[in-house]
Amino acid sequence: MHYRPLGHSGLKVSAIGFGAWAIGGSWGPQNDQDSLAALHQAIDQGVNLIDTAAGYGNGKSEQLIAQVLAERSEQVYVATKTPPLPGSWPPSPYDLAEDRYPASYLRQNVEERLRNLRTDCLDLLQLHTWTRAWNKNPTPFDVLRTLQAEGKIRTIGVSTPEHDQNSVIDLMRNGYVDAVQVIYNIFEQEPAAELLPAAAEHGVGILVRVVFDEGVLAGNYTANTRFAEGDFRNNYFAGDRLARAVQRVDQIKAAIAPFGISMPQAALQFALAHPAVSTVIPGIRNGAQAAANTAAADAPPLPHPLLATLREHAWLRSFWYAGK
Repeated sequence: MHYRPLGHSGLKVSAIGFGAWAIGGSWGPQNDQDSLAALHQAIDQGVNLIDTAAGYGNGKSEQLIAQVLAERSEQVYVATKTPPLPGSWPPSPYDLAEDRYPASYLRQNVEERLRNLRTDCLDLLQLHTWTRAWNKNPTPFDVLRTLQAEGKIRTIGVSTPEHDQNSVIDLMRNGYVDAVQVIYNIFEQEPAAELLPAAAEHGVGILVRVVFDEGVLAGNYTANTRFAEGDFRNNYFAGDRLARAVQRVDQIKAAIAPFGISMPQAALQFALAHPAVSTVIPGIRNGAQAAANTAAADAPPLPHPLLATLREHAWLRSFWYAGK
């Protein structure tokens, strides 16, 4: 496993982290024993960054992580997230930051994260979405800095809103965040234009999520793949979205075939190729996935001709959740 600095935070994190949404639920049936085995396997492989959130099973993901870390002696950093109070998601431009992230709520929610993770200080607390409407007066970060001064939070971050990831660039430039979690993959390459260079310039750590585009870039789906009732992917791949995505993945498979690498390796190494990226956090739900994803960190970097080819597969598809 290779380790990279998380911006200027002083933390060095594994190039491959552990995305812990699925072990909390929303991704079809999940066995807790598989979840615990996945966490142990990932740590065995050198993973020292686990990403979770309050909303991943209403704290279940955090509690499983705490259970495993209580049995381990390794230094493992946990990044978790606090969502805004109920309302539109992503937040409306007419919402007020102090209504969606009021100080009293942030304090209460941070205490809940601390309890679930059985710790007295969160390694990284991220606000779980944002709107650029709040950039001129980002009051929630003032509250988080106070909590940081009190020793309850080590580093502060934000998870980008999918439809407007560049909305967090001003936060980076003005020193409000230590880390940003962003969608960056072979299809979604817009962050390379401005967000990732801004992170490098200002010493902000980058956690890459959705590197497999909710699984399709791992190369195992077909146009006929079906997901269990209640699985998040039923909405993400609604209508003909899955068929269109699989068709594009088939084109990528043809492009990488001469290089003898797998789709998961191509997807992970594509994200890791950008120097601003601190860690990539693929979703992991069993030991086999933990072993396969962490192995990609030890694979050689992509050859420059292949990297250039993959850049040609960027897909400007707008915001899927709103329809075609």
